[in-house]
Amino acid sequence: MIYSTEGRGRLYDNVLQTIGDTPTIRLNRIAPTGVDIYVKFEAFNPGGSVKDRLALNIVEAAEREGRLLPGQTVVEATSGNTGIGLAMVCAAKGYPLVITMHDGFSVERRQVMRMLGAKVVLTRKEDKAVGMVVKARELAEANGWFLAHQFETKDNADIHESTTAREILGDFDGKPLDQVVLGFGTGGTATGLGRVLKGARPGLKITLSEPENAALVASGTAQARNDDGEPAASHPAFAPHPVQGWTPDFIPLVLQEALDQGYFDGVQPVTGAEGIAMSRRLAAEEGILAGISGGASVAAAVKVAATAPKGSVILAILPDTGERYLSTPLFDGIEAEMDETELALSQSTPGFTY
Repeated sequence: MIYSTEGRGRLYDNVLQTIGDTPTIRLNRIAPTGVDIYVKFEAFNPGGSVKDRLALNIVEAAEREGRLLPGQTVVEATSGNTGIGLAMVCAAKGYPLVITMHDGFSVERRQVMRMLGAKVVLTRKEDKAVGMVVKARELAEANGWFLAHQFETKDNADIHESTTAREILGDFDGKPLDQVVLGFGTGGTATGLGRVLKGARPGLKITLSEPENAALVASGTAQARNDDGEPAASHPAFAPHPVQGWTPDFIPLVLQEALDQGYFDGVQPVTGAEGIAMSRRLAAEEGILAGISGGASVAAAVKVAATAPKGSVILAILPDTGERYLSTPLFDGIEAEMDETELALSQSTPGFTY
């Protein structure tokens, strides 16, 4: 292998200019024989996830349109990745940030946001995502803060239409791409990709994935909303699941466009256990340290590949880094101390024995 030593060929004025242009990587050991699976690894964004894109666009679109005033506090509800992205953006631009997040999400997410200068207001996990959304709206209304509205704003899907989708077209320029497989959190990636890829590649299929025990889209049951498009109640098909960042307890308004416009061709369910197992395989067999949502996306892609024609090319989206899951079941059984084999290796030579 020849390694590049020329850098990116430019200097950056701030960290926000490094968002996007994430790599697409071929899987060499996990993909079934006769099918190529690639992954777009969004952990290469500076905040470690795909949500850096929407965080930047929400803030900059609001600045351009006068909806966000200089020095105004930004507030948003998040499972963590959008909050981290917003904390990075707000730190770089000088805005105070308040995040609402229920206490069932990994603690390292709170710590990272606080490290970046945000305040994190916790709600109870029993109140699910709807509870943290309502709390964010209450705080915005009570204090005159700017509510980011990641689940409802047009700025979310717009950034994936203008960047993520174009990057995929560029990566596969002149090359086959038959299927794209991804889950949904806010729905911005699915909607933005659907707008572009369906027109640019008419034969391409997009498969949406969701947890088997929280099959909101597959249920066919409409989401109850208030006049602002926010969830009026939890979706009846929701049940708690371990795929953090995927499938809140409601169908986001941003995703509704993809459902209404037919941007996807099918739904592939996966279990939480399958997502965790595949995340571990990605790390151990491909050297790719992705979160549970990334593992779930690849698990869904492998299921799609099982019935795909020979020679098919499939792309899965990996939303974030596995380091965001240290306190979750993803790292269960992975100890900080030496196991028996490691201790025996330490004691197998005379020097510096532990």
